Amino acid sequence: MNPKRELIFLRTFAVSVTALIGVLTTVAFKNKGNTQFDTIDVKRINIIENDGTVKMLITNAANFPSKGDEINGRVYHERKKRAGMLFYNEEGIECGGFIYDGKKTEKGHSSGLSLTFDQYDGDQVMQLITTDAKKDGKRYKAGRLVFNDRGDNETQEMSQKIGEELKAIQDPEKRRAKFQEYQQKGMIGGVPRVALGQTPGKQNGLFLYDSNGKTRAKFIIDEDNKIKLEAYDDKGNVISTWPEDK
Repeated sequence: MNPKRELIFLRTFAVSVTALIGVLTTVAFKNKGNTQFDTIDVKRINIIENDGTVKMLITNAANFPSKGDEINGRVYHERKKRAGMLFYNEEGIECGGFIYDGKKTEKGHSSGLSLTFDQYDGDQVMQLITTDAKKDGKRYKAGRLVFNDRGDNETQEMSQKIGEELKAIQDPEKRRAKFQEYQQKGMIGGVPRVALGQTPGKQNGLFLYDSNGKTRAKFIIDEDNKIKLEAYDDKGNVISTWPEDK
């Protein structure tokens, strides 16, 4: 074959193959049918809306959003990286998540799992949590469903700014006073109000807390299988019990 004609043939063949691959790729990605896989290995998945808004994030620990990462136009503050899922509302604001971890330590192990639901543009108001820690041969296990009070004026961005401001205050008393100032304004902080489950002390039951987060009543079965209903004053003193102590 003439070298010039051979070169033209090869160029034409290359262009044709490239065009064919392009068409097949375009058709494959426009296919609205379900694609089936036996196994997928992936480090992170972003579930997005048509406008690009992230609605759910499934990730390993290394790719968990932390300080400096941006999702839906919001920059994250520093926080521990864990594997799990994060949920986002229609405005792209984080509104809950599912995280977990567990590892051996020098003196035992430490593990936990948490499923949380946030108030609008705030932090968690409901949490399903389990913890399991072993230290020096003694094991501490707990699992509970918790309902929290959060400030009415809380926002995620404001909480981040306040946290950075408090971190920069070196004097503990001044830091505590500043925290209480923001807390009274309903801009930061949260307290548990209701918990149902098991404590590390092997008490199983219902626990009620006041607006300061102090235990005011509990209805439990303790580790000796004894049923107790106890009420407390704001100082933590028992003011009523059932059955009455003999």
